[in-house]
Amino acid sequence: MGPSPATGAAGAVLEAFVALGGRHVVVSPGSRSQALALAAAELERQGTIRMHVRVDERAAAFLALGIGRESGVPAALVCTSGTAVANYLPAVLEAHHAGVPLLLLTADRPPELRRVGANQATDQVGIFGGAVRLMADAPVPDGQDGEADQFRSLAVDAFRAAVSGASAGRDSDGGRDLASSSRETSTAAPASSLCVAGPAHLNLPFREPLAGPLPAGFGEFVDAEAVRSEAEAKPTVAIAPTVLDRGPRTVVLAGADAGAEAIACAEEGDWPLLAEVVSGARRGPRPVAGYRVALRQSDLGARIERVIVFGHPTLNREETALLSRGDVEVVAVRRGGEPLDLNGATRQASGIAVGPGEEDDAWAAAWARWSAEHDAVAGSTAPAATISEAADTIDREQLVAAVWRASGPEDRLMFGSSRLVRVADDTLPPRDIRVHANRGLAGIDGTIATGLGIALASQDGHAPDAANGAEAEQRSAAVGGVTRVLLGDLAFLHDVGALLIPEGEQPPRMQVIVGNDGGGSIFDGLEVAQFAGPAAMDRVQYTPQAVSLQHLAAAYGWAYARADSPAALTAALAQTDGMRLIEVPLPR
Repeated sequence: MGPSPATGAAGAVLEAFVALGGRHVVVSPGSRSQALALAAAELERQGTIRMHVRVDERAAAFLALGIGRESGVPAALVCTSGTAVANYLPAVLEAHHAGVPLLLLTADRPPELRRVGANQATDQVGIFGGAVRLMADAPVPDGQDGEADQFRSLAVDAFRAAVSGASAGRDSDGGRDLASSSRETSTAAPASSLCVAGPAHLNLPFREPLAGPLPAGFGEFVDAEAVRSEAEAKPTVAIAPTVLDRGPRTVVLAGADAGAEAIACAEEGDWPLLAEVVSGARRGPRPVAGYRVALRQSDLGARIERVIVFGHPTLNREETALLSRGDVEVVAVRRGGEPLDLNGATRQASGIAVGPGEEDDAWAAAWARWSAEHDAVAGSTAPAATISEAADTIDREQLVAAVWRASGPEDRLMFGSSRLVRVADDTLPPRDIRVHANRGLAGIDGTIATGLGIALASQDGHAPDAANGAEAEQRSAAVGGVTRVLLGDLAFLHDVGALLIPEGEQPPRMQVIVGNDGGGSIFDGLEVAQFAGPAAMDRVQYTPQAVSLQHLAAAYGWAYARADSPAALTAALAQTDGMRLIEVPLPR
């Protein structure tokens, strides 16, 4: 393997990653990980991968999360040992709960330097707990014959676990017991027992020398077909869809990342579709307008007998109340995290097939009437209908409507976890836009970095090998456009370090649109506002800020525009070249 076993092992892992369709490697600088970083740099020089360097591991991990969100193919994350690994945790948790593929390649000290007070050494084995689909602690490479094949096989297992949730543990490989020099453990798929995408962790302990010349022929991938064959030969679990009859009064509820599957189910069953704005299913004629009001105020909500859930609904309390009802049958199709079971009796399904039976035309017609009536009322008061471009102020409804109108099928739109996404959910009509949001845990962290990952993947022009069928065609057709991130000022400031793009890296077409109301106004609508005094409310919930976003943009090399009016916002959104920060002042 050459004079540095670390280099040979690192090269073998990344060769397997590329052979399986991996395209993006996100590197954070460090000493123990130098063999991985240098191998990635060589692959970038050869034009095989795109490498993204980020000094902040938390931002790096969310960048990789965005790449996996958009492409369906895991990006490889490379970092050194110690706190660098721990900084991956927020993105790992989000990837787990959202079902996003992610491959963690963490360098480590060898076993003899763990738990003895050695520098920059902690117990990284199992650091992510049950949030990873597979945790493998590799043996320390020492240059034995056949070692490269061992590390390629480990990488195959990890890649496969990230993509499908399926892991294949083994006690030995190539005649060498992997557990003899280090521990290897596999974490099962999520508690639902369904095989879904998510993070996979390959921990790679290295001894000095930590770098050396790469093996001859590195990057030629003479065994690429063999690597693919090994991955395809490992068994996968096929689960038949759940067959549901048409009988009960049914609605289809599309939460985050539900996608076209929810639309198809609603169409096949002729059932009302309640689609969150972040679901990817709010397009076409079927989504019900004003579904929150219908659940809260109309008798339609009270008459629901069955809910078929796709994705992860999180945006409003009406959904939570519906899914918690003991008198409603709930069937959930989820692609990540723990199973949905708010009423204690929810059935888990890998998919839905509609069985025979008569359609309930009266039920469908009642929801259609509600939607049409609500749509007509909403349309008469819509921002575009009542506010002219000449107005000198802008509110949240106008902001989300302008961003929605400016975006098309070729673009990407990322919502932050702020007040704006709820306004969008309440007011925006169906439109064919590819929408993203980190709703696995709905944190405000990592929003900008995730958006950057989405932009890099969508504008790459590389068709990922792991995507297939209609999904691959849809992604291929939509390459290009601009990625927009719409978020509040606190979510922006929480992830402001993600604006740092290293010199020499091609920046994506990206707009970060900040609705700036000077703090966390989302709390104004919660119970705390009824009981907290003004001073305490501002101090611990609203957390007012007066940061100059213009100066931040300049410091990080982003173009800047301030949009005080609808006309100014329209003009700013039309500037889709390069990286641009658009600040939109809003009233509290």
